[in-house]
Amino acid sequence: MNIWSTIGLGFDMWWFQQGLSILPSALVVWSSASFIFSYVTAVLLRHVDPLVPYISDTGTVPPERCLFGIMLNVSALLGIATMYVRYKQVFYLNLEEAAILKLNKAGLVLGMVSCFGLCVIANFQKSTLIVMHVVGACLTFGVGTFYMIVQTILSYKMQLTKKSVFRIRLVVLLWCAASIVSMFISSVILYSGWYGVDLIQKLHWNSNEKGYSIHMTSTVSEWSLAFSFLGFFLTYIRDFQKITLHVVVQLDGYSLNCTNPQFTDEPRQPISGNL
Repeated sequence: MNIWSTIGLGFDMWWFQQGLSILPSALVVWSSASFIFSYVTAVLLRHVDPLVPYISDTGTVPPERCLFGIMLNVSALLGIATMYVRYKQVFYLNLEEAAILKLNKAGLVLGMVSCFGLCVIANFQKSTLIVMHVVGACLTFGVGTFYMIVQTILSYKMQLTKKSVFRIRLVVLLWCAASIVSMFISSVILYSGWYGVDLIQKLHWNSNEKGYSIHMTSTVSEWSLAFSFLGFFLTYIRDFQKITLHVVVQLDGYSLNCTNPQFTDEPRQPISGNL
């Protein structure tokens, strides 16, 4: 075996090619890119201030609003796929554990609701319909936090899950909780009316303005919250490397227009060929 063959073997299987680890990897990378690209575009066009604006503010004005919306919709789709695969993994590892199976189903429902909330955020900007945007944020981050809690508990209960994975997820969960508390308190203070009205629609702040420090606390907390979610999904990569997906095609009839009842009772022959 020559040196080029050895190098080739080393590149045959990257870490993200192992099992289905590409799913959480793609979710984290794509979601991060949606935040960063919309932020860069908004700053370059001077639609927002460069110093830590709200994530929603970077997707308020066209053209970054269009980019922000479509990329977050894709993130929601990747999130659904990732959460479903995680659900199936926990299910097959705990077929005889009724408590874990119930908790696993609850986690799947919470995850789907959180992804739906992300779609709401993507399609209802704060400048057009603030109520729906806030509802989407509560579904995404509020319900999503409960999803993280469920998955952290499952990590603790599952015997095959290493304790180190549980500890990492617990730390990320505490990071998420701290961000939520900080963002909630600072937002309530900021929008209480003490620092002016219509601050929700305000995209530019001056460091000398009243309430600027509270505003910065709120925006930093929002970015911290978003990346705590992405950090949680990073912990799935190791688990997903142990999962493979196969598609099996079976025919229930001789044509696409009709189904032969007798055919469905006969042993089905696998279909061979290239897709």
